[in-house]
Amino acid sequence: MRGKIVVFASQSFLMFVVTSAFTSVFVRRSVVAACGLLTAFSTFAAAPVAATPVLPAAANDNTVVVLNSRDATITLLDQTTYKEIGTFPVGKEPHHLMPTPDNKSLIVAAATGNSLLFLDPKSGQIQNQVKDIVDPYQIGFSPNQKWFIANGLRLDRIDIYGYDGKNLKLAKRLPLPSMPSHMAFTADSSLAFISLQGSDELAAVDLATQKVKWTIPVGKQPAGVYMTPDNKYLLVGVMGSDYVAVIDWRTQKIVKKIKTGDGAHNFRPQGDNRHLFVSNRVAGTINVLDLNTLESVGSITVPGGPDCMEVTADGKTMWVTQRWLKRVSVIDLTTRKVIRTIPVGRSPHGIYFHNRASEV
Repeated sequence: MRGKIVVFASQSFLMFVVTSAFTSVFVRRSVVAACGLLTAFSTFAAAPVAATPVLPAAANDNTVVVLNSRDATITLLDQTTYKEIGTFPVGKEPHHLMPTPDNKSLIVAAATGNSLLFLDPKSGQIQNQVKDIVDPYQIGFSPNQKWFIANGLRLDRIDIYGYDGKNLKLAKRLPLPSMPSHMAFTADSSLAFISLQGSDELAAVDLATQKVKWTIPVGKQPAGVYMTPDNKYLLVGVMGSDYVAVIDWRTQKIVKKIKTGDGAHNFRPQGDNRHLFVSNRVAGTINVLDLNTLESVGSITVPGGPDCMEVTADGKTMWVTQRWLKRVSVIDLTTRKVIRTIPVGRSPHGIYFHNRASEV
C-alpha cells in the first residue's frame, strides 16, 4: 500500500495526514522531510522517542550535535564552554545528519537502526522519531528541493522521492552496485551524483527519469562528493588512496588529481566561496584546497581518523570528529592548529551546529 502525506500548518504545530484506501493516521510535531520517507510502507508509526531526555537549560543556540555511531548515541556539547551538555541513545549507527530545508529541524539518519530522528537544530532537543526507514546511511535534498534521496549503503540502493513543496512521494527505489555512500547535485537539480565505495565508481542519476545515466571509475573506495560553486567540477575524495579526483561531469573525465593525505574522505567548505577542507582519515590530516586553482594550499594535523567537519559562521573555527579516538577537536583556522579536544562516544561521525558557515 502506498499512502499520500499531506501537510497542514498552523501557528503551533505541523500535522501530517497519511491517506490511503485502508488507513488514516494523524501525526503531530513532525517535519516535511520525514513524511516523504513513509510512502513506501504499509504502516506508519511516527511517535516521540519513549525516553526523551530532559536536557539542562544550557542547551541553546551554541549547542554542538555529535553522532557517536558505534555507541548509538548523540552527545551535545556547549560550543562556548566546550563542556558536555548531555548524551542520549538513538537508533543504531547514526552516521549522517542534515537540516531540513526550512532549518526548523535537524535530521539524524540511523543506518542499521532503520530510523530518522528529528532534533531542534539549535538546542539538540528531540522533536520526533520516524521508524521503519530502512538503511538511511546518507540523506540529501536537491538544490531546488524537489527531490530527496536516501542512500542505502548496506543494501546497495538509493530511494528517490519527489517533493512538490507540500508532499513527498517515493518515485523510485534504484539498485546501485555497490555501497552507495555520499552524494552531490547539479545546480539545476537535474542530476544526482553518488559515490559507490564497493565498486570504486561514481554514478550519475537522472532525477527526472530516476535512471542511472552513467557510471565512471574514480579510484579505490570513493567517499565524499562535492560540486564546485561554479557547477563545473565534481570533487571526489578517494578514501582508498591519497587524492581528490577532479571530474568534469559533462565529459565524464577525471581532469586532475589533487594530492592529499591517505584516506581522503569528506568535504566541508570554509564558507568564503574559495576554500574547501578535505579530511584524510588514514593520514590524520585535513587538507585545505583552493577552489580557484584546485590545489592544496595547506594541511592541518588532526590525529585519530578525522572525519566530518563543521565550521562556525565567522569562518574562524572548525570542529571535527575523530573516529578512532572518541574525540572532537576544535581548530583555530587562522593558525590551523588544534586548540581543544573534547571526549565523546565511540566512533564519532556526523557533527552539526546551528551557527554554521555557508556550504559553498
